[in-house]
Amino acid sequence: MSTPPSPEAQPRVSGPIRVPAGTTAQQALKDAGTPLKGPDGAVVVRDLATGDLKDLAWAPEAEAEVEPVAAASAEGRAVIRHSTAHVLAQAVQDLFPGTRLGIGPPVENGFYYDFDPERPFTPEDLTALEKKMQEIVRAGQYFSRREISDEDAATELAHEPYKLELIGLKGGAGEAAEGADVEVGGAQLTMYDNRDARTGDLVWTDLCRGPHLPRTSSIPAFSLTRSAAAYWRGSEKNPQLQRIYGTAWESKDAHKAYLEQLAEAERRDHRRLGVELDLFSFPDEIGSGLAVFHPKGGVVKREMEDYVRRRHIEEGFDYVGTPHISKRGLFETSGHLPYYEDTMFPPMELENSEYFLKAMNCPMHNLIFRSRGRSYRELPLRFFEFGSVYRYEKSGVVHGLTRVRGLTQDDSHSYVTPEQAPGEVRHLLAFVLGLLSDFGLDDYYLELSTRDDSDKFIGSAEEWANATAVLEEAARETGLELVPDPGGAAYYGPKISVQARDAIGRTWQMSTIQYDFNQPSADRFALEYVAPDGSRQQPVMIHAAKFGSIERFFGVLTEHYAGAFPAWLAPVQVVGIPITDEQVPYLTDVALKLRARGVRVEIDDSDDRMQKKIRTASKQKIPFALIAGATDAEAGAVSFRFRDGSQRNGVPVDDAVEQIVSWVTSRSNLDPSAADEVEPGATESVAAG
Repeated sequence: MSTPPSPEAQPRVSGPIRVPAGTTAQQALKDAGTPLKGPDGAVVVRDLATGDLKDLAWAPEAEAEVEPVAAASAEGRAVIRHSTAHVLAQAVQDLFPGTRLGIGPPVENGFYYDFDPERPFTPEDLTALEKKMQEIVRAGQYFSRREISDEDAATELAHEPYKLELIGLKGGAGEAAEGADVEVGGAQLTMYDNRDARTGDLVWTDLCRGPHLPRTSSIPAFSLTRSAAAYWRGSEKNPQLQRIYGTAWESKDAHKAYLEQLAEAERRDHRRLGVELDLFSFPDEIGSGLAVFHPKGGVVKREMEDYVRRRHIEEGFDYVGTPHISKRGLFETSGHLPYYEDTMFPPMELENSEYFLKAMNCPMHNLIFRSRGRSYRELPLRFFEFGSVYRYEKSGVVHGLTRVRGLTQDDSHSYVTPEQAPGEVRHLLAFVLGLLSDFGLDDYYLELSTRDDSDKFIGSAEEWANATAVLEEAARETGLELVPDPGGAAYYGPKISVQARDAIGRTWQMSTIQYDFNQPSADRFALEYVAPDGSRQQPVMIHAAKFGSIERFFGVLTEHYAGAFPAWLAPVQVVGIPITDEQVPYLTDVALKLRARGVRVEIDDSDDRMQKKIRTASKQKIPFALIAGATDAEAGAVSFRFRDGSQRNGVPVDDAVEQIVSWVTSRSNLDPSAADEVEPGATESVAAG
């Protein structure tokens, strides 16, 4: 999930800037008239010969060509955040002497730094640290890069055991620990010294690759957000450290916009709304990352499942079912073992065999395909199920419904001839984009995940190139923005993912479509079909998850709508509110009419006064409230109150029923209001997908 509050800036220069030998990049930019302050100002430069980012203090030994990197660009923001992380670490060691340092990388929308202090940090500590950081920023200390040998670094950092461990990982640190490559990712170790602005004396130092801002005073705006526990290098076998998170931006306005969005995101947090609206919970007795859905949450989940099941059948899929566990050999055949073993639950020993909780459905679908001979006439052959899968996510990344250990995928696999593959990918893309729009997520872009030079990918370069070309062509035909993601593919083939933006601009990965030429191969499942000429050919397998997972989609929708689900999806669609107990039987009869038309309705017959009942309905985000007093009952009418607080009085009951049914069956994702003209008997074309 990402939350950019403002667009990225682009450098204003039309071409490369020449940096003479012995001249600093900063001086060359000044001479070229390139801005060095503000969101468009350069914070570092890119050496065009190598592609590496360099400090503005860099003075090449030979003439070089560079391009400026603006503060408001993605790379510029990362530099600002990395420099701010250093300021945080300096403040921590100033206020809490003896604290040992871990890793402090920039991350999306901010930064963090891991520490090993004598005691956990408190909210009061964060306030004091932020004040100390402001002092360091105002001091204008300058960042100075210093190359150092491994031996000298080990001597200088003898009191920092975690840094010493990173030195031993040099070169492969990025794979060994998230964020470690910002410290020791290159062949040459470097230190970054913070030096006094007037005297040049050393104030503080850290092991780091850089680059950094010229001075601490170049940090425009920052704040600390929270602290949490985190295992060193992400392993529960290692010591538990204290991680402090913060955010930093290229301007005070961008910082303010982000904090406002953060506050809005907190208001929409599905974990809080899940409790307030009685939708779901995570009982400790069951375990971390394992959700249970309460009756109201069950309604939303059922509506989602009913919808997507119907849509799959309409799109030509056959519904299948598979068990939750399997022998080890199945996942060895598919290749998930050993590639994904770290994210699978440990095996169970049964009857002299090892069984695993399944982390994916595709191997079992392959067995269904292979259960009998297949002809080209059957293709495309499409299997679909709500498959429950289990993934051992580390405790530090489990997050509500959006990152769980037990999930249900609306998982499908299409078996096609190579010639049918492009058309099937287009078919699936149209399917998933239509599905997202039907749920009110209609702002999205596509991401194309491909292989890199890692040895985790299987299959020939030619197979990967052909598969990638098929996905890329289909993606470009949609006219949507297509963002490359090199190295992000699954081990068995490239994928397209749909990145959807929610109501406050955050981006969530939703649907995925993956091209798989590996699992059907002779050395895996040996899937075959009889071609028109009688020969046996290998099909292409295309994986697709439309929601991604039911749980994640539920969490995203909850935050997108801030719990105020569209009327067709709301757990309770109508609440009847009697002014006195005498109107309870009258509203009960109205409720019977609504239930007969498939509407979910409740009567609030509590002892609360009418205004409190209205407030309760508002807090529960119920789309419609029907209020009735003695006059309404005599007239056969109700007061029709909408979720936005607007109201129509004296509406005949039959008209109210028709208006509610019309709105619900239209599957509109908008909120009705008293100002809207709701036509009774509206068609159900939207509901038909």
